[in-house]
Amino acid sequence: MAQKNVLRYIILGLLAQQDLAGCDIKKMFEGELGDFWHSNHSQIYPELRKMETDGLIEYHTVLVGKKLEKKVYTLTAAGEELVSDWLHKPLNPLLPTRDEFTMKLFLLNDRESPLVRKLFREEIARHEEKCLYLQNRWQLLFHNEAEQAQHYGHACILKHAIEREQDRLKWLKTEYASLTR
Repeated sequence: MAQKNVLRYIILGLLAQQDLAGCDIKKMFEGELGDFWHSNHSQIYPELRKMETDGLIEYHTVLVGKKLEKKVYTLTAAGEELVSDWLHKPLNPLLPTRDEFTMKLFLLNDRESPLVRKLFREEIARHEEKCLYLQNRWQLLFHNEAEQAQHYGHACILKHAIEREQDRLKWLKTEYASLTR
């Protein structure tokens, strides 16, 4: 089964929530969206041009400062219909992840190798940092139930991300402790 161009739908969905400039979309991928979806400048801007050509979005120019103009994109009726259709379609099959820790651990067969303990320490530190980052995001964005209700989907995935990191840390620390026995 062919994969859908999900980036197109994500951008359309973001524009369904608010008008955005390309730089605003890029910043969203560098921030909140980057926790669960990756896209960069070289993918976003060509996709915006294609969607404009396809009549899914249009733009107006706004002046930033005294000279700089930027395009602010708006969803068209065709874009609204397309993103609505996509939201109702079944999900793509799950793809394998590219997890460097898992691959390295798979290749280390000797439990007594100092590399195994080093690898676990590095992974624990990475996930502690990620967990702290996500918990801080939660405090900043969803400090009350009204915020959580207003942005249900975002709150839901952030809560899950925190739980996922906590579960991963629990497993990592348990395995690491078993190495030191």
